[in-house]
Amino acid sequence: MKKLLIICGMLFSMVTFAHAQGGRMMGTPEERATKTTTQLTEKLALTADQQTKVKAILLDQNTQAAKAREEAGDDRKASREKMMKMMQENNEKIKGLLTDDQKKAYAAYLDERKAAMEKRMGGGGNN
Repeated sequence: MKKLLIICGMLFSMVTFAHAQGGRMMGTPEERATKTTTQLTEKLALTADQQTKVKAILLDQNTQAAKAREEAGDDRKASREKMMKMMQENNEKIKGLLTDDQKKAYAAYLDERKAAMEKRMGGGGNN
């Protein structure tokens, strides 16, 4: 009986931990900026200078996004519009740092992310 209670407790802990880790926006703005910079470095072969500048742009974006979500509260539409505008501006800043070949790879990366998001959101179309 004791073993059964321990096993149940462990399973409950694992489920709770997994649920907490499954949030859409994991980590601090710094952690997310580092993760995305690492992904872009792999995809685009960024130089050290480019990595530093891209990470600064992404950190600023993540910080502003967190603030915008907080200010918008329950107004998801306003929050989404603000974030979409911010993302477009930051994508242009990042493109400004890239070579022509990197710009092509970055466009493909953004297309991949967009497709993945649409897939997660169920296509976003009307059925």
